Amino acid sequence: MLRRLIRWVKPRSIRSHLIHMVMVLLLLQLAASWLVITGPVTDMLKGEIGQSALNAAKTIARMPTIKQALLNHDPDGTIQEIAESIRASIGASYVVVGDADGIRYSHPKVDRIGKRFVGGDLGPALTEGTSYVSEAVGTLGPSLRGFTPIRGADDAIIGFVSVGYLSTKVQDAIPPHLNKPFTLIAAMTVVGILSALFIAGHLKKITLGLEPSDITSMYLERGAILEAIREGVVAVDREGRILLANRSAVSYAGLDPEAVRKDRRVEASLAGAGLLRALKTGEAEHDQERTVNGKDMLFNIVPILRQGTIHGVVASFRPKDELDRLATELSRVQEYSELLRAQTHEYSNKLHTIAGLIQIEAYTEALELVTTESHGYEDVIRFLNEAVPHPVIAAILLGKFNRAKELKVEFAIDREGTLADVPAHIDQVKIVTILGNLIDNAFEAVLDRPMGRRLVELSFTDLGNDIVFEIEDTGPGIPVEQTEAVFQQGVSSKGKEHRGLGLHLVKQRLDELGGQILVSDGYLGGALFTVTVPKQERSAR
Repeated sequence: MLRRLIRWVKPRSIRSHLIHMVMVLLLLQLAASWLVITGPVTDMLKGEIGQSALNAAKTIARMPTIKQALLNHDPDGTIQEIAESIRASIGASYVVVGDADGIRYSHPKVDRIGKRFVGGDLGPALTEGTSYVSEAVGTLGPSLRGFTPIRGADDAIIGFVSVGYLSTKVQDAIPPHLNKPFTLIAAMTVVGILSALFIAGHLKKITLGLEPSDITSMYLERGAILEAIREGVVAVDREGRILLANRSAVSYAGLDPEAVRKDRRVEASLAGAGLLRALKTGEAEHDQERTVNGKDMLFNIVPILRQGTIHGVVASFRPKDELDRLATELSRVQEYSELLRAQTHEYSNKLHTIAGLIQIEAYTEALELVTTESHGYEDVIRFLNEAVPHPVIAAILLGKFNRAKELKVEFAIDREGTLADVPAHIDQVKIVTILGNLIDNAFEAVLDRPMGRRLVELSFTDLGNDIVFEIEDTGPGIPVEQTEAVFQQGVSSKGKEHRGLGLHLVKQRLDELGGQILVSDGYLGGALFTVTVPKQERSAR
């Protein structure tokens, strides 16, 4: 039952959240206001009633009739008659007149006349002759009463007067004075609730109808999604300030996270990205190449529009060379797929040939064909297993050997070479990128040569402090004036469009490994590429 009540009371929507908060606030204000108001009002009323009782007591004490009757011990009951008349006219609970010994001469209840005054607060009036207001418990109950002495002709104290109001009567007088403040507080409560409803509706509109829990979930999900995206993502508001940037954006653009937090201006962190232009025009841009902080990036920029107004832009970007590398790898996979298809076709034909020779009982010719085909391939595999104990590098060389056979190119690998001493810190994938691109370029360079002149030679050694590769071909070679330019992206000695990426990637990987490449004329008549990769880590050099 309690859980069900808690679920019912627990706010679920933004409207109920606000109403609950406003109600709690108003209740606290109401309680505080009530305490602040009732305390002074009660004290003020008690003060006024006490002063009124004291003034009435002083007036009675100065009456000659009362003094004379008190001196004569009031044989006719004059004091009682006057006291009751005054009590009825001022609305007091009692008017007591007594002598210097504290004996009553008047009381609302006649049977208590002649008895001693009760309460314990009479002393100062009779002994010190002072007038004062006191709060004590008498025969009628707790009361607020005023005391004053009655003095004779020689100023001697001959008695006292006490005018009192019962505490219950005082309390009954307080609520009427609080009606107006209570009405104002109730009006404030109603206004607060109506304001909460209005604010909740406005917030609902601003937050597109989302509840606080939905906004929290979306915020957490957005952060997780942004960090899971490999692309750099940046959001900019309408003033050109960076609102968020995921880790990929900080990494790709080479930004300092602390600097971005301090200076959020997009022109300071992403100058040249074109985000400010998109803020002005409101036009989306896709796959636009921009240079940011010296790095080539591909940008996609989309403006944030609401009711036709630009509220900011969101941009995603990645390094251009990363996409180029991906395209190269895809192209290489396609080449390998085509190679496997061609090999399957070629070996299928040879298997059919061998089957035909066996069927016509030409066993000697079938055996020679099998021996010829298997000898060269097995010899290469055996050499690679011994000289290149690195599966990734050995695999690329074996793949290029098969590719050469498909292209009808003679691919000679120096059998004196060895790659057994390749340090573990050298990334084999980078070596594969270097060898693969250089060998592919060599194959392409000799395709225009006549059969028998299509030769590519590869030699390698790991002796000494460097790993050295030499790739030479019988192609046309590279002019001296182009030996430096061929490593730039987009530059190709073939003179064709969409080329010039392979050697650019070779240079990048060598820079990462701390290596060098030299282009010269080979003894075969074509180009000779000499690659050196240091065995020691770059930090140790």
